[in-house]
Amino acid sequence: MKLKITYNIAQTHLLTKKKQTLVAMLGVTFGIAMFIVMISFMQGVNQFLEDSALDASPHVRMYKQITSDRPSLIETLNPNGFNVIHHQKPKQELAKIKSGMIIARHIEQQPEVLGVSPQVSTQVFFNTGAVPIPGTLAGVDVVREEKLYRLSQRMKSGTIEDLRSNANGVILGRLLARKLNLKTGDKVNVTSSTGGTALLRVVGVFSFGIQTVDDARGYVNTAKVQELIQKDANYITDLHIKMKDPLKAIEFGKELSRQYNYKVEDWATANQAILAGEQIRGVMTFVISFTLLVVAGFGIYNIMNMNVMNKIKDIAILKATGFDGRDIVAIFMIQSAIIGLLGAVLGVVIGFSLSYLLSITPFTAGDFLAIDTFPVMFNPMHYGLGVLFGVVTTLLAGYFPSRKAARIDPVEILRG
Repeated sequence: MKLKITYNIAQTHLLTKKKQTLVAMLGVTFGIAMFIVMISFMQGVNQFLEDSALDASPHVRMYKQITSDRPSLIETLNPNGFNVIHHQKPKQELAKIKSGMIIARHIEQQPEVLGVSPQVSTQVFFNTGAVPIPGTLAGVDVVREEKLYRLSQRMKSGTIEDLRSNANGVILGRLLARKLNLKTGDKVNVTSSTGGTALLRVVGVFSFGIQTVDDARGYVNTAKVQELIQKDANYITDLHIKMKDPLKAIEFGKELSRQYNYKVEDWATANQAILAGEQIRGVMTFVISFTLLVVAGFGIYNIMNMNVMNKIKDIAILKATGFDGRDIVAIFMIQSAIIGLLGAVLGVVIGFSLSYLLSITPFTAGDFLAIDTFPVMFNPMHYGLGVLFGVVTTLLAGYFPSRKAARIDPVEILRG
């Protein structure tokens, strides 16, 4: 094969049909650019929502579930009879985890565990006017909670040290504080579901950037909630656990459930709606991105096919002067490789530029999510896939018509 001559002929074909070459290259360019922008944005959205969910919730939550799913007295006395029980009421029992602090220390010693935060959680009413506002009060050890959720980085006013040093202090979610019209230094009266009351001073305002958290949650010291619901110092309702690797949380949660016989909920179960939405968006992204690339591929094929057909007389002359079929195929494969490579590189540059501009574009999500700009993920693998697809597509688009052209009879073409 005359490689140097073949390359010179391919270069001449490209330069003599500059407009056609440019159109083919731009087909590759914009197909890859749109693919990169689409997949970078959708993957960025998925990653942002997943990170937000993981930041605001534990990887594993252990608690005592109060349910009516238990054998009734009739079933106990007559297990083989035909027993029908309607509207069974939950058993009157405490939502306490027995020996909660001991269990927490044992779990903390596991090498895969990042930290454990024992909590006392209760439903309360915040009273600052005529209408009480419902919410949740979480009694926590500030140091443990900081290790799990980085509360200090989420404070909008005040500090977590102010809560630690104030026995009657409370840190409110940003939306809850706004709803109650409270600021740092104000006081709020809290009533628990058991009838206990407490006058708390707002020592800070936090924001996780998630509406369901910022709109209802307040943090106080553990002892204050225990006092409010009239329980002893060993009363613990929840254990929040963070793993070093979130993917290990599911199996670890199953092991804890078997070991301690308490209800265990992992982050995947608690955020099923978000994960389901992520899967749907992932499928949509794949379908749209694949469609963009396929459409671009067919456009490139049409252009390369027209290019080969326009050069049919040149092919006949080349074959008449001693070039064989492999040389003809090589000429158009070199053209395809040049168009594909240049188009792919330009597509990557444009795709990255558009993605970067999107990542710095201001975006206001209101109170639903804390986000300043559009979320975009810059994954090198996406750029590599774009280049690979661009080059492979153009090579295939050039190969099939050139292989067909290589089989023509030069005598028939020259006569015609």
